[in-house]
Amino acid sequence: MSTEKPYRRTDRVGAQVQEILAEIVYRHIDLSHLGFITFSHVDITPDLKIAHVFFSVLQPAKSFDAIENELNGLSKVFRKYLAPELHVKSIPELIFNYDDSYDRQEHLNKIIRKIHQQDNDSESV
Repeated sequence: MSTEKPYRRTDRVGAQVQEILAEIVYRHIDLSHLGFITFSHVDITPDLKIAHVFFSVLQPAKSFDAIENELNGLSKVFRKYLAPELHVKSIPELIFNYDDSYDRQEHLNKIIRKIHQQDNDSESV
């Protein structure tokens, strides 16, 4: 019987960090003045020292750069709440990055819709 884990340790720790950060925002740190922030993905370096936390924002109250700067300014506070919950040798440094994948997806969808509309227009002529 194989005892192999379903995915890499960095993936498991990243998923755990993502869950804990969401709980921290829910219970301890109010970010509502920035908009509705969700953490979409966490990439951790193989040595588990640095975690790149990707976030998205619905109804942003500030620019994405300002929100990113504010979150990075709160990284020590996040680490303080993260430490008792995350059971690893050292708590990773948190670097927050805006996740623009949704914006890129919307842009591609608009292009595809435009192409389909042009195809439909040319077929009806």
